[in-house]
Amino acid sequence: MKVGYCGLIGKPNVGKSTLLNTFLNYKLSSVSPKPQTTRHRILGILNGEDYQILFLDSPGILQAKYLLQELMLEEIRGIIADADLILFITEAFGPPDEEENKVLSELLTKKKPTLIVLNKIDQVKKDSLLPLISDYQAMGFNDIYPVSALQREGIEELKKGILEKLSEGEPLYPPEELSDRPERFFVAEILREKIFHLYGEEIPYATTCEIEEFKEREGGKDYIRAIIHVEKPSQKKIIIGREGRAIKRLGSLARKEIEAFLNKEVYLELWVKVSEGWRKDKNFLKEKVYGS
Repeated sequence: MKVGYCGLIGKPNVGKSTLLNTFLNYKLSSVSPKPQTTRHRILGILNGEDYQILFLDSPGILQAKYLLQELMLEEIRGIIADADLILFITEAFGPPDEEENKVLSELLTKKKPTLIVLNKIDQVKKDSLLPLISDYQAMGFNDIYPVSALQREGIEELKKGILEKLSEGEPLYPPEELSDRPERFFVAEILREKIFHLYGEEIPYATTCEIEEFKEREGGKDYIRAIIHVEKPSQKKIIIGREGRAIKRLGSLARKEIEAFLNKEVYLELWVKVSEGWRKDKNFLKEKVYGS
């Protein structure tokens, strides 16, 4: 059977996580209209009768401004090094920009097997794709796939292209597994995704979520205690909202999706804690963000 690791690389908001969720037909990776929603390498396992594709979703390519973003870039570099095949995902709106060109040049220099994925073709005129495809071919990339991850257009063709590039081997995970991450990781990601959707400006980027306690209860609701870390007291006030309305809404939306994910009712308790400068704190990041 065909087996291999397939890294999803690209700038923020080009549709990496949406593409992963579309392949799996399951919402595994968090998605929001705001950039930098994904902070971790996330493994998504697609099993078929004669294949096992191990997708590695990644944070978006960016210019690092603080330690958290530097660690996010390390996740990307690790995926490029470890993956058998790279899907370089970009929007089909125009040629690659400076940051994308740097990564494309690196992939060519390292002779890394790469498929170019032109996403969001449902938002462009089809006759605009041919010049774009020619641009990538001129750079040295011959495997180019126009898709719409959201509309599932071109997905089967892309999957065939992936399988053509992967080698024969034995499956690395049991067929029933969807990821190697524990449930509490995805619970924290669901909560963080809701923060990205509900709060504006800097709040989502100054926030991280920690599952402090996760108790499974037979015959009753699972108990989840989550800590929302922010950097400033003013951010804590915004998360909580007037008379606690904002955090109640956050808890309600997160609880519903967590219950759908776990297929079980939960009691979700939320606390907000000021952890000043956590995005630049090496020990905090190691313990609370990248410790699992």
